[in-house]
Amino acid sequence: MSTYPQQAYADKPAEYFVGARQDIVDLMVANSMADILEIGCGSGATALIAKEQGKAGRYVGVEISPTAAVRARVVLDLVVEDDVEGLDFTTLGREFDCVIMSEVLEHLLDPWNVVARVAAVSKPGAQIFASSPNIASRRVVISLLRGDFQYSDSGVMDRTHVRWFTPGTFRAMFEAAGYRTISVSPVSPPSAKVKLFNRLTGGRLQHLFTTQILYVGYKP
Repeated sequence: MSTYPQQAYADKPAEYFVGARQDIVDLMVANSMADILEIGCGSGATALIAKEQGKAGRYVGVEISPTAAVRARVVLDLVVEDDVEGLDFTTLGREFDCVIMSEVLEHLLDPWNVVARVAAVSKPGAQIFASSPNIASRRVVISLLRGDFQYSDSGVMDRTHVRWFTPGTFRAMFEAAGYRTISVSPVSPPSAKVKLFNRLTGGRLQHLFTTQILYVGYKP
């Protein structure tokens, strides 16, 4: 079963699949022998950085876009061109030391099931990094107060998104799968003004200033 008409991804510009996550690579343990799994590996930009910085050995990616998958095969050791919701992760070989799911879970019908199945092929101590748009950000909240819920070609309201999360529900999904949380934070560091606001409000409204959620955890 496809999560979303594949033609919708075929219509995306090549840049949609290119972004490298240097911020995630910076947090990865330095291990040139590590087995890495990236769900939604795009064109392989993050994999390239991880390998260049000695943080990956065998790097496996799953990608739904045929064009991006072809480019990723130049960098990764294995690229599976498939819809991750129907994929048997046990066919990908050994258990993984690190899993990356950047801006992909919001595209799935049942991301909770995918996260649980990924946890099953993660080694004890494996790192997990994931990011997703925050539906509780102030721009979305203001739009809803205006009675507006418009889809777009990219961003939080990308028309290929079928699930949305707040920082709290995103964290809960990983903890339900057995992961331990290290941090849940904005992908982009807050400005000085936002930091001051968060201190004055005890962090209770931090979600309003979080556009993209970054989850960092590990499998105990």
